[in-house]
Amino acid sequence: MPIFSKVARFARSPQGRRLAAQAMQRAKDPKTRKQIDDARRKLAARRGGGAR
Repeated sequence: MPIFSKVARFARSPQGRRLAAQAMQRAKDPKTRKQIDDARRKLAARRGGGAR
């Protein structure tokens, strides 16, 4: 079974839906959003790309 099919099946499962809801809640949290933005900038700098 292709990996994308497994991911899609998991996303439709009750556990996958719960994890997606948790991720969306955490993404709305300003502290978590800052951590994500900092990690994105570090990764972009490491790759040699410009941060937006």
